[in-house]
Amino acid sequence: MFEKLFIDAFNATADDVHVNAVDKGFWDNERNDGETIALMHSELSEALEALRGGNPPDSHIPEFTGVEAELADVIIRIMDISAGTGWRVGEAVVAKARYNKSRPHMHGGKKF
Repeated sequence: MFEKLFIDAFNATADDVHVNAVDKGFWDNERNDGETIALMHSELSEALEALRGGNPPDSHIPEFTGVEAELADVIIRIMDISAGTGWRVGEAVVAKARYNKSRPHMHGGKKF
C-alpha cells in the first residue's frame, strides 16, 4: 500500500517538476544525460559547501537550511530527468529499498 502511494506521489510530482522545467526552457535543446547527471553532482557539492559553512538558512527558502534546499534540488533534478526520459525512478526507489532490507548488516565491508 505505502509503496504504491509513494510511486504515485513521486511520479505525479516528477511530472509537475518536468512541466515546469519545460516551461522555463530547460528542455528547449537536446538534453545530454551525462551533463544532467553532472548537474546533480553540483547540487550535492552545494549541499556539502552549505554544511561546511555551518548550514545556514537557504537564501531562497530561508525556512529550510542550505543542505535541505540543495538536497531538494538534487531530487528535483532527478524527478525532472525521470519524467523527461520515462525512467521509472520512483519504482526503482521502492524496489531498491525492498532489496536493501535483505542485505546483511553493514554490507560491503568498506570503510567509507
